[in-house]
Amino acid sequence: MPTDILRQHPPPPRFAHQAAGQGKGGEKRVLQISAGAARLEAELAATATADRIWHALPLFGVAEPWGEAIHFEIPVVSGRDRTARLQAKLGDVCFWGEERRVLVAYGATPISRTGEIRMPSPVNVFATVIGDVGVLRRVRVGEKVTMSRKVTRPETSNSS
Repeated sequence: MPTDILRQHPPPPRFAHQAAGQGKGGEKRVLQISAGAARLEAELAATATADRIWHALPLFGVAEPWGEAIHFEIPVVSGRDRTARLQAKLGDVCFWGEERRVLVAYGATPISRTGEIRMPSPVNVFATVIGDVGVLRRVRVGEKVTMSRKVTRPETSNSS
């Protein structure tokens, strides 16, 4: 997938102080992902793909297991980020641009070699799961997947 798509449709403007996973007010940008009975949260990365998906939320799909991963289609268009890669890490939430799919691996895929999690083609890692990604083992073919926003405010200290 050419990166021209990112140039044609720029994401909403970012703020200079915005760090990975943070919104304009310093709040954390956290995804809530539910698939069947499985529930997890993931912190967004500071990428154009993460911004596009964040602004499109809530998103819904149908789970399709693939080895020790689930994937589902979403109606978001995004080219490859400069950080796109073929191998993912446990807990990476990836966007496969050519197929407009989100992939979340909790182990090896059918094309993985020993000790790796290989994706079908280079993917954009747009979030990282907070907690145990292994809960996805309970997800079955055809179960509804929902991705929605969870905004958390930064902690403030009370000084006397």
